[in-house]
Amino acid sequence: MKNVLVIGSTGQIGSELTRELRKRYGAENIVAGYIPGAEPTGELRDGGPSAIADVTNGEQIAETVKKYKIDTIYNLAALLSVVAERKPLLAWKIGIDGLLNILEVARENGCAVFTPSSIGSFGPETPRMMTPQDTVQRPRTIYGVSKVTTELLSDYYHHKYGVDTRSVRFPGIISYLTPPGGGTTDYAVDIFYSAVRGEKFVCPIKEGTLMDMMYMPDALHAAISLMEADPTRLVHHNGFNVAAMSFAPETIFAEIKKFKPEFEMEYDVDPLKQSIADSWPDRLDDSAAREEWDWQPKFDITAMTQDMLEQLSLRMN
Repeated sequence: MKNVLVIGSTGQIGSELTRELRKRYGAENIVAGYIPGAEPTGELRDGGPSAIADVTNGEQIAETVKKYKIDTIYNLAALLSVVAERKPLLAWKIGIDGLLNILEVARENGCAVFTPSSIGSFGPETPRMMTPQDTVQRPRTIYGVSKVTTELLSDYYHHKYGVDTRSVRFPGIISYLTPPGGGTTDYAVDIFYSAVRGEKFVCPIKEGTLMDMMYMPDALHAAISLMEADPTRLVHHNGFNVAAMSFAPETIFAEIKKFKPEFEMEYDVDPLKQSIADSWPDRLDDSAAREEWDWQPKFDITAMTQDMLEQLSLRMN
């Protein structure tokens, strides 16, 4: 990677990925792509070049790629799971029609492309515990359907045209920098805000619901490490399972109480979020990522909890 375009640079992952890439590759080489109305601000705006990059406008993407001599595109444009279920047509337009635009630009300009998939690409028929790398994928949400399509289209462009496409299946991402924005796993971020504010947390996911989660530093590490990986080692290219920790609401509540004994939680289950969570695996088997590009997370639930509470306390106080 020499010149990188991050599409969706102001989103949950994009805002932090752009900063991390600028640290590693030089600020002038990382372009923060955005859509009107979601312009970069502060450090993200001032720290390097930025450009309008709407995935639904292929000509605009192509112009930006040529202007900045882009060789790698991180395509992070998508609606999160709960929002997508409420706006399925828009979710498809951004997630799939937009991806086709990106892949065509990449084919014509020789770019590598990272477009993340998700744990949401699995469905109720998928083995729930230690979900294999290659297994049945029959999701029942538009978010999941679009993620499976993302994997297949990316594989198609790799095998048909030689486009260097790569992706991971992200679990729930936990971050202290970017507020949650409509995902099923958002409770695992919201709970920390409540703890730091000294408020009782009302959990929308029922007790005992296991879901894979990952701390943002590990998510950034996964996205960058895969794109830096030796292509000759890759058996898979798109849809790598990556895992760090799997927990239920009561587990993360208990971890937080170790640091904040006064913290309280009650349940008020959201039927839509719960139905989505129930269709996802409990724990992914990420052995393929470990074998093919040496994937290894750094944060477990205890280390993540301690750092989240410390960092959020600093930011909010």
